Amino acid sequence: MSGKRKTPVGRASSRAGLKERAAARGDARPTNALREDSPPYHVNGNGSHNELRFIDLFCGIGGFRIAFEKAGCQCVFSSYWNEKARETYAANFGEQPHGDIHSVAIDQIPEHDILCAGFPCQPFSIAGVSKKLSLGKKHGFEDKEQGN
Repeated sequence: MSGKRKTPVGRASSRAGLKERAAARGDARPTNALREDSPPYHVNGNGSHNELRFIDLFCGIGGFRIAFEKAGCQCVFSSYWNEKARETYAANFGEQPHGDIHSVAIDQIPEHDILCAGFPCQPFSIAGVSKKLSLGKKHGFEDKEQGN
């Protein structure tokens, strides 16, 4: 043996070498660093005024709306039955959603290109089922309020 340390060969060693070289140049980014949101993606080119219009049924607190607005779409109607969720939605977006969609006349819903409708996760999720069972309530499709 000549006393020289052998250099490891293979993918792992080449990745480590790349990381070391990048760190030496100051290019390395820690994997746990916070990142800014990427610029919004626009479905109509670069944010033209011909944006797609969508309605947000069973809107909850607005998860679909955030995604579609980031894509350059315009929300023209929202609806949810739960009063506390509607209050949160109003605080998030500055407008109060209509109540239960069953009580909204069809002619009150504006023309739209996309219909978003959130699935009722509460009666089907592990957390929701556990809560309902602990309260002695029905879950899944047997939940007449949220599972229908």
